[in-house]
Amino acid sequence: MLIILDRDGVINQYAGGYICSPDDWHPIPGSIKAIARLCSAGHRIAIATNQSGIARGYYDRDTLDAMHRKLGRLLRIAGGHIDFIAYCPHHPDEHCTCRKPEPGLLQQIQRHFNLKTLAGSVMVGDSRKDLEAAAKKGCQPILVRTGNGLDTEQELQTRPLAESAQVLVYDNLRSFTDAFLSGRDW
Repeated sequence: MLIILDRDGVINQYAGGYICSPDDWHPIPGSIKAIARLCSAGHRIAIATNQSGIARGYYDRDTLDAMHRKLGRLLRIAGGHIDFIAYCPHHPDEHCTCRKPEPGLLQQIQRHFNLKTLAGSVMVGDSRKDLEAAAKKGCQPILVRTGNGLDTEQELQTRPLAESAQVLVYDNLRSFTDAFLSGRDW
C-alpha cells in the first residue's frame, strides 16, 4: 500500500515557524522508526509537503534537499527509506495547483508510481490542508495530534471535511503505525 506523509508536524517537530536548515530539522520521537517499520512491512512511502519558505527566501532548494538527505540518512540507519518526495515551493499568493489543499502534490505522487488512482492509499497529516488534499484524491485521511494536529482536531469537531471523508485520528505517526500494522481500525 502507498502511504503518503506530510513532513512538518508529522515526521519532524514543528511549532509553527519555518525550518530553514538541516540543523533545525529534528524528527519527532518514534517517527523514523515508524517509517522504517512501514517499509519493512512492504509499504511504499511518499512525502507531500508545502515548502513556501523557498518562495519567501528563507531557504533554497539545495537546503531543502539537505534536510531530506538528513531524513534519508536517519531512515537508512533505522532500515527504512522514502520512495518519493513531492514538494510545493510556491508562495500561497501564487495560487498554484500543487500547494495543499490542492491535489497537485498527490497527482505528482500518483504519476511517479504510475497509479490510475490513489483510492485505497493513506495520507497522514497534521493540518486540514493535508486532510482535504487526501479526501480530494480518494485517500484515507489520517490526522496525527503532533504539529498542528490538536488544533486541527478541535476545528474538525465544528467544521468537518466537506468531502465527508471519515478522518481517523492518532496521537502521532508511531501510534498510527502500531494500529495500521496490527490491522486495528482497518
